[in-house]
Amino acid sequence: MAHRYQFPVHPVADPKAIIGGGKDHKYRFTVFSTGLIRYEWASDSVFEDRASTFALHRQQPVPKFRIVETTNDLEIITDRIHLYYNKKPFSASGFTVQVFGKFTEHGVLWRYGEESPDMGGTAETLDNADGRIGLGHGVVSRMGVATIDDSQSMLFDGEGWVATRREGGDRVDGYLFAFGHDYIQAIKTFYAISGQQPLLPRWALGNWWSRYYPYTADEYLTLMDRFKDEGLPFSVGVLDIDWHLVDDERVNGSGWTGYSWNRKLFPDPGHFLSEMHKRNLKVTMNDHPALGVRSFEDQYQDMAKAIGQDTENGDPVSFDITNRTFADAFFDVLHRGLEKQGVDFWWVDWQQGGHSRIPGMSPLWMLNHFHFLDNTFEGKRPLTFSRYAGPGSHRYPVGFSGDTHVTWNSLDFQPEFTATASNIGYGWWSHDIGGHMLGHRDEELSTRWLQLGVFSPIMRLHSALNPFNTKEPWTFGVEARGIMDEFLRLRHQLLPYLYSMNVRAARDGRPLVEPVYWEYPESDAAYRQKNEFMFGSELLVLPITTPKDSKTRLGRIRGWIPPGRYVDFFSGVIYDGNRELWLNRDLSTLPVLAREGSIIPLDAAEHPINGGSVPETFKIVVIVGADASFDIYEDDDDSPNLEKTKITGFTFTWQQSTGTLNLKCLPSERPPLLETRTWEVKFVSCQVDKGAIKCQIPFSVKFDHISGSSIVKFGPLTSKTPISLSIGYVIV
Repeated sequence: MAHRYQFPVHPVADPKAIIGGGKDHKYRFTVFSTGLIRYEWASDSVFEDRASTFALHRQQPVPKFRIVETTNDLEIITDRIHLYYNKKPFSASGFTVQVFGKFTEHGVLWRYGEESPDMGGTAETLDNADGRIGLGHGVVSRMGVATIDDSQSMLFDGEGWVATRREGGDRVDGYLFAFGHDYIQAIKTFYAISGQQPLLPRWALGNWWSRYYPYTADEYLTLMDRFKDEGLPFSVGVLDIDWHLVDDERVNGSGWTGYSWNRKLFPDPGHFLSEMHKRNLKVTMNDHPALGVRSFEDQYQDMAKAIGQDTENGDPVSFDITNRTFADAFFDVLHRGLEKQGVDFWWVDWQQGGHSRIPGMSPLWMLNHFHFLDNTFEGKRPLTFSRYAGPGSHRYPVGFSGDTHVTWNSLDFQPEFTATASNIGYGWWSHDIGGHMLGHRDEELSTRWLQLGVFSPIMRLHSALNPFNTKEPWTFGVEARGIMDEFLRLRHQLLPYLYSMNVRAARDGRPLVEPVYWEYPESDAAYRQKNEFMFGSELLVLPITTPKDSKTRLGRIRGWIPPGRYVDFFSGVIYDGNRELWLNRDLSTLPVLAREGSIIPLDAAEHPINGGSVPETFKIVVIVGADASFDIYEDDDDSPNLEKTKITGFTFTWQQSTGTLNLKCLPSERPPLLETRTWEVKFVSCQVDKGAIKCQIPFSVKFDHISGSSIVKFGPLTSKTPISLSIGYVIV
């Protein structure tokens, strides 16, 4: 069986969690947790136990619950809900759920068929968006209850292939999430049923370069070398459609679909891809597969042979991902040859709708699912790049959000759009940073958008063919260029933090970007400020998404600082929390705050290199004021998933009462990836008296007057050397 048909599923629930079902009932309930219940109706009493695109893992530990049942009525009671059902076809009067807790003035009573307002999820695409668009549903609701209708979704047949729902009869297949304001638990339970976010390769977290432009191989490599000369690191190079034949005389019809290299632009594709890899850059290429494989394509004869099609008349090999023979040839013939040349993963640019030759089978779902699994070829860690296709899509990162307008309206919606996607578990959006089309050139807008990109799940600069829509920093004025340079470097300096959050996302079910109301669900202000978000466990980001004030010449954002005290990551300014205020910044920065008791690991290199390798020198930013701990995770991207990955790294703890910072290696089967390291510890807004420092190894100290911070440096020393650093009593 091909590797792309192998993935873990546990679709059949424990019988002890099931009420009803079988030939004696037309209803069935499954209690997955105290806050999640599946409800099914089948007029023919035939219920569905195959995995769906949403629900792969229905086999869950059976929670504690009670059943109260009579001939005509059924009640299911957990410590979160009280479900009542009259054993008739589902209706608003006969199927209700009371959610325990006062989440509205009159409590919460959900009735079947009534749509509960949730906090929103995400959308398939931002194509042609100029600001706010409508969003799908999420499983987080301020009312405490939300639902997923899984009645129409595609299924898996148990052998790795896909299937449709049974035809005939009246069928309902729904999931009720009733976690009150415990939003984090709602998302963790969502992942438990649907599957965790996968572990991304480390390089995916660096800067990506993308442009819809007919580069030649030499032009592309020269551009990558210019970035290197400018000290600007990248990790992924994206090739849009012009890598293949588009306007060539052999192309009959649309040039959007293609699989033959444009030899005028890329005379030696293997050499080009090899040169990209020598520069520590991965390569992804655009694929619009809808038109299939036409007779002018290099792979036409091999594809036709693979599916048994006669080539005498030159008929196209039609795209039909629902046909398993075609699907096998699509990956094993059409794509594999290009991958062997050096293509690392694919940008699946499917824009042709949700219909296929088999009703109920979504081509976008199938492309995402099989592309991701196929990218594990030869045991590598998989990645794909495609649009969102509905609940469960988080299993196939990275998301491509589409072609937005180059306007302030588009920028202003993007932070909210990204954070809200986490309400449906979708944690790895890649936006066209800077916008794609239309609009107008605005250096302030471009700079603010790039700053947001640095604090986005994936940082991918992108622009269209328009000569004025460029993203190279040196095409901007002096002020904007310098700021862009610094933030592109910052993205790679953040890689130790980002990769640790990547592990956290895959292991603990916490997306990198989260709405602030997840942690502060009882605060009205946390819901009002839609554009601020948590960026990992330590950072609160308030992006500036509107033009600067004409009088102050400053950009600003209205934000809410949660309870406690917070310190500006860039300036060291200290803020008292639990209040709303305007935060003003010049173009060079944006508000990024860390609460007292935070530790943020960075690559200390002023000019990080391409690819995102593990750093030889760390800069550890410590926000004093409360106890803190942080685990830095590393691995060498040599395993396809979290379960097989031998993660190593370091753990830091800060004890406020004694002013002591401790560092040691994490327990691991794998030794540290580098034998020696140098450590810089930056105590933000904290002046350290060198004479008061106690440490068992040599160190140096300097004071940064701009941020009022002290920096203590050790090493180089062996990575296994533990460090205990006491800076004495810390006044806050």
